[in-house]
Formats: sequence, C-alpha cells, structure tokens
Amino acid sequence: MTDQFDALKSALRAAPPAVDADARAIAVRRAMGNFDRLQETRPAPRPTPDRPRQVRVMTGVRIMLDQLTRRPLLATSTSLAALCLGLVVVLPLQDTSPIVRTGPALQEAPNLLGEAAPVHAPSPSPVTGKRAVTDREAAPALSVLAEDASAVGNAVPESAVELALQATENTEYFSKAPANPVMVTATDPVSTFSVDVDTASYAIVRSSLTGGFLPDPSSVRVEEMINYFPYDLPAPEAGEAPFRPTVSVMPTPWNSETRLVHIALQGRLPAIADRPPLNLVFLIDTSGSMEDANKLPLLKQSLRLALGQLRPQDQVAIVAYAGSAGTVLEPTAASERDTIAAALDRLSAGGSTAGAEGLELAYRLAERMAGAGEVSRVLLATDGDFNVGVSDPQGLESYISRKRDSGVYLSVLGFGRGNLNDATMQALAQAGNGTAAYVDTLSEARKVLVDQLTGTLFPIADDVKIQVEWNPAAVAEYRLIGYETRALRREDFGNDAVDAGEIGAGHSMTAIYEITPPGSPALRNDPLRYGLAAADDPAPVSELGFLRLRYKAPGESVSALIETPIPVDTPPASEDARFAAAIAGFGQLLAGSVYTGTWNWDAAIALASGARGTDPFGYRSEAITLMRLAQALSAN
Repeated sequence: MTDQFDALKSALRAAPPAVDADARAIAVRRAMGNFDRLQETRPAPRPTPDRPRQVRVMTGVRIMLDQLTRRPLLATSTSLAALCLGLVVVLPLQDTSPIVRTGPALQEAPNLLGEAAPVHAPSPSPVTGKRAVTDREAAPALSVLAEDASAVGNAVPESAVELALQATENTEYFSKAPANPVMVTATDPVSTFSVDVDTASYAIVRSSLTGGFLPDPSSVRVEEMINYFPYDLPAPEAGEAPFRPTVSVMPTPWNSETRLVHIALQGRLPAIADRPPLNLVFLIDTSGSMEDANKLPLLKQSLRLALGQLRPQDQVAIVAYAGSAGTVLEPTAASERDTIAAALDRLSAGGSTAGAEGLELAYRLAERMAGAGEVSRVLLATDGDFNVGVSDPQGLESYISRKRDSGVYLSVLGFGRGNLNDATMQALAQAGNGTAAYVDTLSEARKVLVDQLTGTLFPIADDVKIQVEWNPAAVAEYRLIGYETRALRREDFGNDAVDAGEIGAGHSMTAIYEITPPGSPALRNDPLRYGLAAADDPAPVSELGFLRLRYKAPGESVSALIETPIPVDTPPASEDARFAAAIAGFGQLLAGSVYTGTWNWDAAIALASGARGTDPFGYRSEAITLMRLAQALSAN
C-alpha cells in the first residue's frame, strides 16, 4: 500500500498529460447539462429548515458532492477529474472497506479529505453475522460508476450519487421488546396479552429485503408478520359475539418434541349498508423529509385510492403539519372526490415537524364532525418523526388516550425509510385504539386502504384481551411467539380500565404458542429442588388449557367475557394454520431466535410452499419469494 501511495504522489508531481481540447469541451458541456437538469427538478428552497435529526452525519463523499455541484466549481472539477482519471485507473488503491447504507451503530472511517468522519455502519446481523451492505453487494453500483468513468466527461450516474448519499444517515427507531421466554406452567400457568392486528413490521421487512439487505432484528415483530395475511376462518353467526375463536394444535416444525397451539379470532364483517357514517380526518406530515418519492408523493396517491371506498354520507377533512399545522380541507362530503383530490394535490413538503399541534387540530375537527352513532377517526400519515411541540411523549399518549375515550380513534400509516420512527407510530396507534401499517408501495396502499379499509376504519370490538391458563398435567412449559409489546399482567385481564387492542370489521387475529409436554427431552428448565409435587391423578388429560377473551362493544365501558377450553384433540391443522406457522418461523429466523435450533430457510420455504393454498392476492407467493431472498442475503 505504501509503494502505491508513493507512486501516486510521484505521478501527481509530474507534468499532467496533454488534454484533448475536443474531449474537454464535451466533458464540460455534459457536466453543465446534467447540472442544469438536476437544478430544474430540484424542489424550491424550503421556507424553514428541515426537521432536526437526532444523529447528523456528513461523510467526505457528501462534502465533496456538495462542494463540486456548485456551479462555479463544476467546470473546474470536471476538468480536474479528466486530468486525473488516467492516473487513478493506472494506480488503483486496494480499498476493501465495506460500503454501508443503514444501521444504528457509528464507526470512524477516513474520508476523502484525509480526516476522520463518522459514518453509519450496521451492527452484525444475528442471522448472518455480517453487515447489511458490503462492498460485494455494492459492486453493481460501483461497476456502473467505473464504466462511466472510462469515458472522459461523463457525469457520475445518479444511482451512484444516491448510494453515496444513502450511506450518510439513518435515524430509524423500532418498537421491539426482548423475545418472550419459555415459562414453567407449574409456577406461571397464566399468559395474558392484548390483541394486535397491526401489519407494519411485515411491510418494513419486505422493504428491507427488496432493498438488498436483511432487516434490523428490532424491526421484526413476529405477530405482525403472521397477521399480515388474510385467513379463511369461520365467522361468528348472527346474534353471537362480534368475533369467533378457532383453536388447533399441530407439531412444531422446528422442534419435533413440542407442539404449536394456533389461536385465531375472526371478526364479523357487516354489510356496507349497515356501516355507520364515517368522519375521517387525514392528518398528513408535510415536513421537509417527506419530499422523497416514497413518502409524500406515495402518500397522496395512497389516500386517493381510499376515496373510492367512501360513501356519500361519509365526511373527509385534511390537516397538514410541518413547521406549524393548518386545515387544508374543511369537512367535506366524500362524494366531492374532485375537491378532496385537489386538496391532496396541493400538498408539498417543507419545514420541521409540529406533530403535537397537528394532532390537536385534527382531533378538534373530528369532534366537530361527529354525530350520534357515527364513527370518527384520525388517520395519521407520516414517517413518524415528531420534533416540534412534543417535549413529553408520555403526555402525548395520554392526550390520545383521552380522545379515544371520547370516541375518536387514531390509526397510523408509515411511509419512507431512513428516518422512520416506527416506535412512535406504534405507541400512538396503540394509545388511539387504532392500527399501524407501513406503506412501501402502491400495492400495499391498495391492500390497506381498499381491500381492508372497512377493518382499518370501523371497529367492532375494543379492548380485546386474551388470557390462557395452561394445564400443568398436559403442558410443562409454554412460550408465546411474538406479542412482546402487547404483554399484560394477569390482573389486567379483568380490569376494564386497562387499555387493549381493537378488532376492526372483518379483521382476523392469530396467536401461536409453542408448548412442551411433561417429560419431554425438549424441556428447557430444570426442576426445582423445592418445587411443587407432581400431580398424583392418573386420569387422562382432556384439556391443554382454558382460553378466556374479554372485549368491549365500541363506546361501552364494561367488558363481556368469552370462555372455551383448549382440547387435547383438535381438528387437523388447516393450510392457514400451517402457513401461519411458516411465517412464525420466517420471523424468528430473521430475528435470530434461539428457539428454532437447526431449522433453516429450506425448511421454512418448503413449509410455506406446501401451505400456500389458493392465494388469490398473491401475498403468500410474495412471502415465499422474500424467504428465498432472505436465504440468499444470509449466505453472503
């Protein structure tokens, strides 16, 4: 390496090679043309600074690009690049450091100015032990740059510039708790949690994998991956509770000595004519960081899709917030689609993020629109970064909880990557008795806002809690797969003052337990020296456990109770149950779970492929493709 640097310095001190005048003129003309084109497509300067970042990183690459794209220096820099290009090609530096794009950790790396500048470097994945994007993965972009550099005067490809800029910053936050441990039934026989029908985690995982890197393990919430898919479950009959439970038991794919208990709830789907009028407030983040194509532009396209699902008796209002909040559209009948669409089209990005002010204004509008027997909901669309007016996040959640109790719900749609604050989005949606979804494509927008709009906006049951009491004679140990952020204390189950999840019209919800029978070699806990004596009753065991469900009708304050045993002998597991198990395994492999043992991607892909079923929307086929992609990325 020292010899190469010495040779490079000697070459630079030598007289530069003669420059072809025609080639130089062509290089300058192309550079100026590219510069003018980029200036024409660049947004107008923001009236206020972009949102502040909790981490601001500027690499040498970005400094260089920022300086060289100023017009007075552009012609000079292009000429210098042409003079030095031959020297660089003749004397390549053998730099093997990886190029990184995402990740929470920081490391020091030398920049192009010879200084130490902090750059983002992802922590090793627990699945692969490797960084998210290495020099091998970046090779296609770098080869494009090298090929273009071979022709003097060609501008740097935009893809390469974007790659350099993406390497500078990542301030994403995810809501994730440590994985549920294995519990001993003799000492802790009761498991309690709140239902969750959010789907954001699956879409975030898909966004990561299709972007060419394994997802951050903290972004993987297994229950949201399972609940992303529609399942063919029996719905409640007329006059029954608003949802119906279904239980089945099957062998555990990753452990032959344990079994999976599959618990599913299917909500009732009322006819469109029976739906109450809807008062919907779009609360839209128009801060500076929302200008990317996969943020505000996609957001506006997505909300336009929802307009076709609304009825004339529904109302829509629009609030936008950046440096401050304002009403973009007063309450308007949903039949006036052109008026609503025109209001959406007028939105543009710029400013910091006054999230609290926007929420307050949206709630005031929703309350003004509300009528007896109607449903009022605020639909917040954002990348989740609140940095103006939110000095007390817990106070904000309490405010949303009070509004929920007054009858106004809150759901959240997340957009974009790089500064996605998933943790805030999850907290707000839970406090508002709503759902959290992540929209990365227009197809996902159609799924959430067209195919599943009724379930997203119309609640049929509030504060839905699940409690399972396991029978120690049949179950020695158990583990709830996922729902870590939805855990409740045992005494919370019967306390109607404790908030829990919501089930929307037509929604389904699935939970999976892994259970271990007494005497199994798969037991993970040693017996206690002074533990409880084993039961002496030799009678055959007919129940694995007992399932209890509590819920409130929307607007009610007193809960109703549903109880049903979990029999040892259940009907054979359906295709739906087996596919849900495959997705549970998929999520655990991504998160680096210690509980899947030697089970691998081939086994997960085989299980999902065998349980794909009819798959009318192609969601399951897409999941199998993502598994194959994760397998390939894990091998690098």
